Amino acid sequence: MKVIEVSNVIKKFGDFTAVNNVSFDVSPDRIFGIIGPNGAGKTTTIRMITNILIPDSGTIKVFGKDTNYTLQNIIGYLPEERGLYKKLKVIDQLIYFGQLKGMEYKKAKEKAREWLDRLDAQNWADMKIQELSKGMQQKVQFISTILHEPKLLILDEPFSGFDPINTELMKSIILDLKKSGSSIILSTHIMEQAEQMCDEICLINKGNILLSGAIRDIKADYNRDTVILEFDGPSDFLNELGGLKIINKTNNRVEFRFNPNELDTKKILNTVMKFANVYKFEMKEPSLHEIFIDVVSKSEGDKNE
Repeated sequence: MKVIEVSNVIKKFGDFTAVNNVSFDVSPDRIFGIIGPNGAGKTTTIRMITNILIPDSGTIKVFGKDTNYTLQNIIGYLPEERGLYKKLKVIDQLIYFGQLKGMEYKKAKEKAREWLDRLDAQNWADMKIQELSKGMQQKVQFISTILHEPKLLILDEPFSGFDPINTELMKSIILDLKKSGSSIILSTHIMEQAEQMCDEICLINKGNILLSGAIRDIKADYNRDTVILEFDGPSDFLNELGGLKIINKTNNRVEFRFNPNELDTKKILNTVMKFANVYKFEMKEPSLHEIFIDVVSKSEGDKNE
């Protein structure tokens, strides 16, 4: 049984179509990425899955049932807009949220302290939310989302505002939750995060799905047409080759894409070696970020024609 089935869903706000005929499935024990730029329709889609918003048409099923409030206790939802009671102590807040999800007081308190310990936040228990930094508050919000051990975890931009160390910590915890049996929806506009963590994705832009499927299959559909080159010497070879799409360039390193119908790797390497000493020449698939740029750009171009 699918964890989530979204079928031909449409949601409008007045004359504006936020979600336009969107369909996708989420399988058990997977991390499913809903990706796209800000304003793409990701959060609106999530809010319909969690029954905060009702679709204008189409259907959404969670664990085989139509979305309804009785499913809330098996869902953990971390919204993009955080919502905590500023004057309440951390431990009291976590217990309260746990009880809202059907936990007994003693169990909620026990689990809250376990998670505070795991996130190196045990000293925050008796502090009020307003006394915490933004990053500390985000950790508390995250704990409140997972405290009741939901079968389905929905995370909307979960790493926003975290420093690199805490981002890596949260990533490892999310992956551990997947291993323990949680199915996870991860909404993000940062493609690197999606590529590192997700098994499958759907790419939404302006309410429309432009791309969907397993990341491995999506990347396999693209040619290995990206070169990472590290060298010592002038970069005049870039002018000699022509037609390259520069992705990233520093003094002694360049990453670029080329058209396999116009160039081959032998010609590229021979040309480079005329101008510079080559230390690294690596062919790779385009990143999800590059695929995202290509797909969205082509979509915008088609609309303008």
